[in-house]
Amino acid sequence: MIIAIGSDHAGFELKEKVKEILQKLGHEVLDFGTDGKDSVDYSDFGLKVAGSVASGESERGVAVCWTGNGMTIATNKIKGIRATLCLNKDMAYYARAHNDSNVLTLSQKYIDEKDVEDIIKTWLETEFEGGRHARRLDKIRVAEQG
Repeated sequence: MIIAIGSDHAGFELKEKVKEILQKLGHEVLDFGTDGKDSVDYSDFGLKVAGSVASGESERGVAVCWTGNGMTIATNKIKGIRATLCLNKDMAYYARAHNDSNVLTLSQKYIDEKDVEDIIKTWLETEFEGGRHARRLDKIRVAEQG
């Protein structure tokens, strides 16, 4: 799977760990930056990740910042993106099973490093259940049309 990733300066360390995990799992990673800890705007990098997923350049995306909230807000501004902040494996499961999340947002501040791989694997491996959940997502797609 091709996966876009990006972070701001406050999520840089976790982004690098995520990149390593994704590559170890056999995925191709498109890294949109940032490339260090110098202050940058999270929105610049979140929008690049979301744009890559929305355009079909990548199949899914992962965006990281300090709390995860900024990246969630930014990425969800792009039509067709269903970004979900997942702080644990359970949230990752439901983000995929019920919400068909295509962008995972993560918090460098609130996620324990030992849990990162389980969160990512769960989010990648969980299938969307469809059914009543598809009906709900259809309503969101209609709202995106204006």
